[in-house]
Amino acid sequence: MYDTTMTNDKIKKVLLLGSGALKIGEAGEFDYSGSQALKALKEEGIESILINPNIATVQTSEGVANRVYFLPVTPFFVEKVIAKERPDGILLSFGGQTALNCGVALYQSGVLEKYNVKVLGTPVQAIMDTEDRELFVEKLDEINVNTIKSHACNTLDEARKAAADLGYPVIIRAAYALGGLGSGFCDNEEELNVVGTKALSFSPQILVEKSLKGWKEVEYEVVRDKYDNCITVCNMENFDPLGIHTGESIVVAPSQTLSNRDYHKLRELSIKIIRHIGIVGECNVQYAYDPNSEDYRVIEVNARLSRSSALASKATGYPLAFVAAKLGLGYGLFELKNSVTKTTSAFFEPALDYIVCKIPRWDLGKFQGVDRELGSSMKSVGEVMAIGRTFEEAIQKGLRMIGQGMHGFLENKVLQVPDIDKALHEPTDKRIFVISKAMKAGYTVEQIHELTKIDKWFLEKLKGIVDTDNELQQYSKVECRWPSRLTHWLANSLHRPTTSTSPTTV
Repeated sequence: MYDTTMTNDKIKKVLLLGSGALKIGEAGEFDYSGSQALKALKEEGIESILINPNIATVQTSEGVANRVYFLPVTPFFVEKVIAKERPDGILLSFGGQTALNCGVALYQSGVLEKYNVKVLGTPVQAIMDTEDRELFVEKLDEINVNTIKSHACNTLDEARKAAADLGYPVIIRAAYALGGLGSGFCDNEEELNVVGTKALSFSPQILVEKSLKGWKEVEYEVVRDKYDNCITVCNMENFDPLGIHTGESIVVAPSQTLSNRDYHKLRELSIKIIRHIGIVGECNVQYAYDPNSEDYRVIEVNARLSRSSALASKATGYPLAFVAAKLGLGYGLFELKNSVTKTTSAFFEPALDYIVCKIPRWDLGKFQGVDRELGSSMKSVGEVMAIGRTFEEAIQKGLRMIGQGMHGFLENKVLQVPDIDKALHEPTDKRIFVISKAMKAGYTVEQIHELTKIDKWFLEKLKGIVDTDNELQQYSKVECRWPSRLTHWLANSLHRPTTSTSPTTV
C-alpha cells in the first residue's frame, strides 16, 4: 500500500479522467464537473492533462485543459498517457462511473504506484467502500446506519437463492454501473432470470435487494475537506416514489414534503456517513424514506460528482465541482471563497428562497419497439431545470421547456389513454400528463395517490392548477373594471367623457 496523499505545493501536473463516450446516462452530464475541475487547476497554475474521447464537450475545447488526449477512458490507454506525461496526481471523481472504475483498476493493478501518481481528493479505498456493495454495507453497519437489505451475487443461481431468502418483490442492480444499467424489479423467479441475466452481462457482480417501492427518494449533496469540516450544500426530493431512477424522475430542490425533523435527521446522517467513509471533496447520499414513519435506508453513496451534483450546483449557485477540485488539492473549506458570489465562504450552506424543478426529457418515439415504462434503469436523454417561487410556477415552466410541444400541465394536445388506472400505476414518460387527464376526468387526489404513491402534497398543488383552469373556463373574455378615480384621471388626460361604470375590455 502506498501513500496516496500529496501536499499542494508539490503538485505541478494533474491528469483528469473524463467521462468517456457519449451514451444515455453518462458523459454529457459530467462535462460540467470536468470543466469546473480544469478551471480550478488553471487558477492554481497547475498543468492539466485530460483524457476524454468526446469532442462534443466544453472540457475538450481549446484552452480549457493544457493537453487533451482523445482516447477511451480505459486502463490500457490511461497507463500509456501516464507513462508519457508523468503527472504528479490524478483526479478520478469528475468523469462519472467510467472514470471511477478506471481509476480503481489502475490502483489495484499497481499502475499508479509504479508511476508514483497520487490520487487527489477521495482515497481509492473510500471509492471501493462505496462501490462494492458488501464493503459498503459493512462500512455503514460500523456506525449503525440502515442500508437496504441485499445480497451481492456473482451468478444467477446465487441471485435466485438470495431472492428466495429476502422474499419477493426484489430489485436487481448491477454493481459498478451508472444510470441503473441492467437493473429492474422482479415479482417472481421468472422475472429474476430475465433481469439477472441482463445485469450480469453488464457487471461481474449483481445486487439482489428487498424492494422498497413506494417510499420517498431523497438525496443530499455533501462536501468535506481534509480537516473533517462538512456542509450539506443542497437536498433534493423526487416527485416520483422509489422505483423510478432519479434520472427518470421529476426532482425538486430543496425538498418540499419533509418535516424539519426529517430534514435534519437525514442531514446529520449524511455528514456522519461522509466522515466515516473518509471522502474528501463532494459526494451524493441517496435515501429511501418511509412516508408513514421515520424509517429510512441508505440506497447508495456516490463518492464522486454525479448528475445530481450538476443540478445542485446550478440550483444553489454553489460551484460543487470547482470546490471539490480545490479540496482535492489540499485546501480547507474555510480557505475558499464561493467563486459565484465572490463574497461568501465555501464553508457556508446556501439558503434557497425559491424552488427548482428538474424534469427529464425522453426521445422514446424515435426508437421502434422500445418499452415506454419507466423503472430503475435510465432511458432519458436530457433534462431541463426550471426556477420559480412556487412548485406550480416551476413545474409549469419546466413542462413548457422539455421540447415536446407541451403548453404546461394543462391545455396540451389530446393524449389518448385507453386505461387511466393502468397508466397511473405503471409509469411511462407521459405519466405527468396522465395525472392531468385523470384530474380532468374527476379522479381525486386520494385515488391518484393510491395508484402512483406520489406524495399528496405534490398532487394537491397540481390539483390547484386544474381548479384554476376550471375556474378560468367559466369566462369568455378578460375584463378589467378600472376604479372610478383612475377612470376620471384617464378621461381628463385624454379629454374624453368619463363613464366610470363601463368595463374596459383587454
